[in-house]
Amino acid sequence: MEHGSKLHSEARAGWLSPRVLRHLRTAAALAAAVQALIDASPPRAASQTLHAQLLTSGLIGTPDLSVKLLVLHLRCGSLHNARALFDGMPSPTRAAHNYLVAGYFRRGHPEEALGVVRRLAASTGRVDVFALSMALKLSAALALPDAAAREVHARVLRSVAEPDEILFAALVDAYVKCGRLGYARRVHGAMPLPRSVVCSTALLVGCMSEGLYGDAEAIFEGMEGKDAVAYNAMVEGYSKTEETAERSLEAFTAMRRAGLRPTASTFLGVLGACSLLSSSPELGEQVHCQGIKTGLVSDIKVGSALVDTYAKCGRVEDGRKAFDQMPERSVVTWTSMIDGYGKNGLSDEALALFGEMRRRRRDDVRPNHATFLSVLSACAHAGLLAQGQEAFRSMEADYSLRPRMEHYACMVDLLGRFGSVRQAYDFVRGIPARPNSDVWAALLGAATLHGDVDMADVAAREVFELSRAGRSGAYMAFSNTLAAAGKWDGVHDVREMMRRRGVLKDAAYSI
Repeated sequence: MEHGSKLHSEARAGWLSPRVLRHLRTAAALAAAVQALIDASPPRAASQTLHAQLLTSGLIGTPDLSVKLLVLHLRCGSLHNARALFDGMPSPTRAAHNYLVAGYFRRGHPEEALGVVRRLAASTGRVDVFALSMALKLSAALALPDAAAREVHARVLRSVAEPDEILFAALVDAYVKCGRLGYARRVHGAMPLPRSVVCSTALLVGCMSEGLYGDAEAIFEGMEGKDAVAYNAMVEGYSKTEETAERSLEAFTAMRRAGLRPTASTFLGVLGACSLLSSSPELGEQVHCQGIKTGLVSDIKVGSALVDTYAKCGRVEDGRKAFDQMPERSVVTWTSMIDGYGKNGLSDEALALFGEMRRRRRDDVRPNHATFLSVLSACAHAGLLAQGQEAFRSMEADYSLRPRMEHYACMVDLLGRFGSVRQAYDFVRGIPARPNSDVWAALLGAATLHGDVDMADVAAREVFELSRAGRSGAYMAFSNTLAAAGKWDGVHDVREMMRRRGVLKDAAYSI
């Protein structure tokens, strides 16, 4: 016992002799020392020198010792050493494969991890449940879920004798993510009763994403032992459309009645539903109270969603209170508050908050593309031309952010409405990439506003070319511009074009 205590205390202290210690001159003793180092928290990079001692000692490492050294390298963050050890193993065990796969995956190297899984399959002809489940996750990370799901499914049928809940859930999830809902149903149907809650939840999410609410409800009702994740899937699924938003709140109420504790995901879904039900702002306030009671309102994602919900409901002051009370704020939080100010006609407040954000000079609150779009929109709503131009210039100059088409469209709208249509047109001609229909539609809107028939003609032709059957508002705007100028032949031509292309006349459509 005293000898073992000495070994473990030396291992934990990270003290290692340049030569192999007398009591570490057996593979079993080395294995125990390595395990002690693995269990140490935090692991010490210097402990990897134990591997070097083994290599210079002449001892023959057992498979168990090799796996432990592999895990030690991974714990210390050395993928290079772990892979070198793995490649040097005469016959790597399944455990060695699985540890290396997990190590690659956790450190953001899905391609290498998938390569190890395929190597295991090639060497043994079969892989275990962990490796198959991991292969599905890896393929999703590599945007290859369709092919991978079918490949893994085939291996499951060949190699896995008994259905495994984790593997089948991963397979259902993979089919759902690649849009193969029919295959996901087959896998789910092959599960023995009672089916896994995890597996059923994965299929439920797929049905919700396809708008198959009745199917999702049937799956949910048939589940035994529903957990918070299953309820969250219902809450979030319903929260995507205005038509089903109230059912999201009903699912949240049912979750509480079932005695399950809401999570951050629950509140994100409910707040999303409240944003759609902006005519009932008191709902967001009730959810806010629930978030305070559970302590989840301090979660940065929940807090950001709360700010966004209040802003969309027109309660900007409440949103600002929630913003100020947050212990931490992300770029999403700042952007939500800036956007809320702008959309509620408080452009000066939006720009003031943007200025404060810029003065922070912190990477976690560095303005991004969404932030600048909110700022430009706020300037466009208030006609703040100079401020909008300065913000647009600073995107690349100060933050190395290349403007996207939505930023260009916003600037065209701002220049055209509050500068001149010619200035807006010159700006469009200076865009480095080909402008999309949003950009030309913005120019058409400005030309319509100012009654500039020639410029409206140029912009309208581009919009019609890029969006032949859509944007009925663009056709109507151009037609109205021609009518205001007394060009009735042109009006007739536009209406005839709409008829040929099957464009519906709808004055409610935006340009």
